[in-house]
Amino acid sequence: MTNHHRVIIIGSGPAGLTAAIYSARADLAPLVIEGEPSSTSDQPGGQLMLTTEVENFPGFPSGVMGPELMLQFRDQAARFGAHFLTAKVTAIDFSERPFKVWVRDEIYTADAVIVSTGAQSVMLGLEGENRLLGHGVSTCATCDGFFFRDQHIAVVGGGDSAIEEAIFLTKFASKVSLLVRRDELRASKIMQQRAFKNPKIEIVWNTVVDDLVGSIRLEGAVVHNVVTGDVTTLPVTGLFVAIGHRPNTDLFKGVLQMGDNGYLITQPGSTYTDVEGVFACGDVQDHTYRQAVTAAGSGCMAAIDAERWLEAQSHRSHG
Repeated sequence: MTNHHRVIIIGSGPAGLTAAIYSARADLAPLVIEGEPSSTSDQPGGQLMLTTEVENFPGFPSGVMGPELMLQFRDQAARFGAHFLTAKVTAIDFSERPFKVWVRDEIYTADAVIVSTGAQSVMLGLEGENRLLGHGVSTCATCDGFFFRDQHIAVVGGGDSAIEEAIFLTKFASKVSLLVRRDELRASKIMQQRAFKNPKIEIVWNTVVDDLVGSIRLEGAVVHNVVTGDVTTLPVTGLFVAIGHRPNTDLFKGVLQMGDNGYLITQPGSTYTDVEGVFACGDVQDHTYRQAVTAAGSGCMAAIDAERWLEAQSHRSHG
């Protein structure tokens, strides 16, 4: 494997692998640096590796397991000539072209780079979270709400996204307990009113989750009231953590333009970043939709943007 590539793709979730499929079919033979299995933030396959069944990805009427879907994406990219490196990018230099990407002591260079490092849900930090993720614990109501029909479930958080999740979940659940750490909601006034008016939502104030009950599936959540100190176990079969998302952008601080929330900024209607020749797609620049299908769509856009940009560069150098 030569260390220079026309395109290097950093990250291998739905966005990165779709970018790989499109750029490989355009004969650009991309190198996908896909992350390391040990890391939750940038593991190969992205966040879908942590989900069990995916029912909302088009083309799979019976649903598909998240890891299986990502493996199919990867196989498709490989079939068209994408190369894969199962490692974590440790440093980058986008100050001149060709761009430099380090994996420990090894340097890889590229004419164009597509950043698709994704985002991760901020978790509660409980011992049982990883064990029960996908088995009662979730970070995405639109992905998993359907599995909790007629059940009592809880949502942790007090912001807009937590209330959005809670309202969405009332379509399925018999009752939704919104667990709020403080005695007020951070959410916008309109979202607060919707929560207060919804008969299925019970707001549990001044409450934090201490522990999760259940070895194979979630059977309950141990919570305590931060004012009274009372400890109780809520008999919930689903727990949705909605305390925020964090984009995986530490590597690009001071290099690529990002918003106050840490997400990379792309030019409207495109995947161009503020560094010419560097493109960003998927959840690393999308804090609105955060779905596999939208990530895949933006991966396609990034590959087409990169291909056209490379084409323009070659015309310029030969012109």
